[in-house]
Parts: sequence; C-alpha cells; structure tokens
Amino acid sequence: MDGFDEEAFKKFFPSGFGKQEKQASVTAQIDRSKRTNIESQTEDNREHDGIEKEQKEIETGLNEAGDSDKDSEEDDDDDDDDDDEDEFPVSHELVLKTHERAVTTLALDSSGGRLVSGSTDCTIKFHDFASMTPSTLRAFKSVDPSAKKQSAAQETHPVHYVAFNPISPSQMLVIPATPQPKIFDRDGNVLTEFVKGDMYLRDMHNTKGHVSEVTSGAWSPTDYNLCATAGTDSTVRIWDVNVGRNQKDVIVHKSKAAGSAGRTKVTAVAWASPKQGGPNVLVATGLDGSLVMWNGSGPYTRPAAEVRDAHTRTTWTSGVDISADGRLVVTRGGDDTIKLWDTRKFKLPITTVTHQSTANHYPTSNIKFSPTGTNIITGSETGHLHILNPATLKPELVTPVTPGSALITVQWHEKLNQILTGSANSEIHMLYNPTISTKGAALVMSKAPKRRHVDDDPNFTTDISQGFSGDSVVIGSNGMPQSAAASWSARHPTVGLTVSGRSRDPRRPHLPTQTPFAKSQPDEKHIRESIPLSSMRDEDPRAALLKYADKAQKDPIFTKAWAKTQPKTIYADISDEEEERPDKKKAKR
Repeated sequence: MDGFDEEAFKKFFPSGFGKQEKQASVTAQIDRSKRTNIESQTEDNREHDGIEKEQKEIETGLNEAGDSDKDSEEDDDDDDDDDDEDEFPVSHELVLKTHERAVTTLALDSSGGRLVSGSTDCTIKFHDFASMTPSTLRAFKSVDPSAKKQSAAQETHPVHYVAFNPISPSQMLVIPATPQPKIFDRDGNVLTEFVKGDMYLRDMHNTKGHVSEVTSGAWSPTDYNLCATAGTDSTVRIWDVNVGRNQKDVIVHKSKAAGSAGRTKVTAVAWASPKQGGPNVLVATGLDGSLVMWNGSGPYTRPAAEVRDAHTRTTWTSGVDISADGRLVVTRGGDDTIKLWDTRKFKLPITTVTHQSTANHYPTSNIKFSPTGTNIITGSETGHLHILNPATLKPELVTPVTPGSALITVQWHEKLNQILTGSANSEIHMLYNPTISTKGAALVMSKAPKRRHVDDDPNFTTDISQGFSGDSVVIGSNGMPQSAAASWSARHPTVGLTVSGRSRDPRRPHLPTQTPFAKSQPDEKHIRESIPLSSMRDEDPRAALLKYADKAQKDPIFTKAWAKTQPKTIYADISDEEEERPDKKKAKR
C-alpha cells in the first residue's frame, strides 16, 4: 500500500489486550526517597559545634578569587558532595512514624532484618523489613516492657535502652526506667526479669539487684550469656541472662567527689569488643564527672584506670562508646563537650571539642563509632546528624535530619551500611545509599506498594452491629460525630487496636478468627435434616413437655393396661365440725 505509515499504525494499535496492570517502578520509588539537602554546614553551625575559624578564612580567600577560580571551586564542591554521598550512606532516607513521643533508643539485630525502637511513650515497637512495603511502613508489634501480668492497672515508664545480643540475636536486653531490666526474645516475649534489690541495705555489695532506676546497659562481646547494667545506685552489675534472681557480679563505684558520700549515679556504660585484637575492657561514666575502666573479664574489685574530672561534675554524661579495636573511648558530656580517650594512656583526653548537649532533656543521647572505626556519629539539638573524624573530632559531614527537633539516638549498622536516627518528634529516619547499602530500607523501597483493598475504605463498609453504613455518620455543630459508631472508639479506647497501636475503624464489623477446627461452618438446614433432635436446642424444655400433657391423659401409652383395673385412691375426709382434741401437755418434771 502506497502511503501506509507502519510506525504510526503500531503506535495507534495497542500492544496488548485485556486488563492491563500497573507495574511499580522501583527506580522511581528510590528516586522519591532521595534527600535534597544532604550537606548543610553553615557558618553558624560550625561555630556552634566548636570548629575553629580557619575554615571560614579559607572560604573567604576562595570567594575573593577570580571567576575561573570560582568555577573550579564549584566543580570541586560538586565533586566533594558526590564523594560524601558515595562515602557515607546518607543520600536517601526512609521515615518511620510508629511512635507517639520522642524515640530514645534503637536496635537492629546482627542480620539487619528486625528493628526495635524504644520511646518516652513507654513502649517498644517491633519492625520487620521483610514484611514492610513503601505503603505499609508500620510496626507489627507494640510491647510495654514495664507492665506486669499480675494486675490490670500498671505504671508505665519510658524506655532507656534496647540492644540485641550480638552473638545470639534471639535475645534482647530492654531497660525501662525501673530498677528491673528484662531479657526479651525477638518476638517481644519476656524471657528473664532481673530481681530488684533491697533498698534498705546500705552496702550495695549485699543487694541482689539494682535498688533504683537503671540508666544504661551493654552486652558482653565474648560471652553471650552475660550483660552489664548501670544504675543510679552507684553500681554496675553483671548478669547471667538465664538467672534473674541474683546478679553474677556487682561493681560498686565509689565516688571521690566531695559531698557525694561515696555514691554517684552511673550514667552510661560500654563494653569493648576484642575481635580486632584490642583489650576487653568495661567503661562507665558517673554524674560526678568520672570516667572509670575495668578489666572486662574480671576481677572487678578495683578499677584498671580512672579519670576523676573527665567531665564537669553534676552534668549528665549521656554517651560513651569504644572503638572496634578497643583502644579509643569517646564520651559525650553534659558540659557541651565531646572528648576522645586512649585506653593505653587513660589520664588526659587526646582531643576535646565543643558540642551542645541534649542530655538535659534526653538523658539517653548517645554517640557511636562507625562499624569500621573510621568515623564517629552523633546527633545535635538542632536535628542535624554529625559525622566526625575520630582523630580530630571535626565534622566531615553535617546533614539535617529533623530540623528544629533534637536528634537523640543514632546507630550505624555494619551489615546494612545504613544509619538510623531517632528524634524528639517521634520519627525514625533510615539513611541509606542504594549503591553501597543492602537490605533494610533499600529492601523496603525495592518492593511494589501494597494494593489498597476496598475494605480499607470505611465509606464502603457497614457495621452490622450498629445497623448503618460508614457514610451515615452525622457531624454535630461542635465538629464531633454524633453517631453511636463514632462514640464507640471513645468508650472503648483499648479495644480494636492494630499491631502498630493505632485504633481500628469502629464502623468496620468484627470478623471472628478462623481456627483449624472451625474452617467449615455447616448451614442450619443441613443441621436440621442430618442431626436428630437438633431443633430441641432452640426450644423451651417446659413448653416442650406440656404440649404432650393432653395426649398423655387421653391416650396413655405406659399406663393403658391398668386403666380399668387400677383401684381408686381413697383419701380421708376431714370435717370442720369435728371436735378438736386438746394437745397433750408436757409432763412436768
């Protein structure tokens, strides 16, 4: 055919028939999670973090250069930004909003498949990356670690610390703001609850457990059955996770500060890992400003080294961590300083920089070494993530995560190569890079969103128990719903909660759970026809018997043979006129 345009015909003709399903674009999903303002290192932040003004002078000199120098400078900056994106996993982010208050602690198991977070809303949330999609970012379980089963009304306490066992990820150390830490399994069930000590004993060596609030904890890097907890009773206690009735060892920290009477609150504790050939040491900080180190394998009778004035007295040193080789210790004090220490020369700090503390409002603010020990990460009051150089403690990257809301806790997972942050605005941010990060947030964003079911929309559901549809809710003049279904959630605040702790739609009817023994429900017609006397279950027994009374009297079945021969019953007739006989008087003795 002359003049036939085959290309135009192919464009007009459809490539397939039938219902076409929309395919999710993984690349587009990952691009939507890309962060726009990765690096935000302003002059005010540099001064605020205690960085010298040398960098400002360098920038001033570069700004005074010619246009060619400026162009080359911009090219260099772009290259530096690209290098930062490639070096640190901060180019993309995934946000989880499962808590209602500030997130105080985070923990990932060794494989990186499960995330547990603690908060000041007195709950710990369990997240499973394998079951989450970009449209279903929620926790599958919520547990109150301070609750007990004995009574219904319970006091709730914030969660200070959560950590998976590094050797056996089936165990998890949970420390609420109580004297009793607990060991949970990875599904949220209590395995061991450590005992509370006798608060009336003066000598802490004789108590079986903590007598006041526990602040921090750490797992043993060599023995998966041991963990350490630090408390405000001036002790660090070593526990066997299988024995909750008594601690294995107790370390009483005797403060040298005047006026403390030998006691002080132990604010943070860390246990070094000798996997890279370093020493096995246990390090703790106190409210008296001291920094104490013990031999990790014992005995714990006296410290191996102690620094009395590591930080200012009566300031809360919220964070302490030990490098992977066990030779460097970093502390974040309540005196707005970060200090680096060498375990081989434990007298003076190697480096000290100024960094505003958040421990006054959030005592669990931490500081962590990267898995390789080449960087140190921590949060700030302004909501920025600081990635520091371990030699100079100067920031290599400062990126905003939750601007205007304090960044409390940070974690850098080795296997996932992702940075997790918890903020005061109840958000959990997972920073990752698709090229260098594996699983975790990258796995969630690589999945197709879950298709929305019609039952997820309450407008298309009907509550059978209330007898009206979801769109018949009437809103009053005060802006509140006036229907019975709307007030149902107010009258039953704890019934019908989802796994993430949020209330279900009260207008949606309750579906009974299917058990293996009740998968098939036979209909009533089948029961009436197949099962004898099945109708007697719905009848009144008295009415069922009385309906045969006339028939039994007219045509008796069992007594019909004696109908003619049965003798008549004769009863004695009593006359009212019959003289009454006097009662016999009782004989007198």
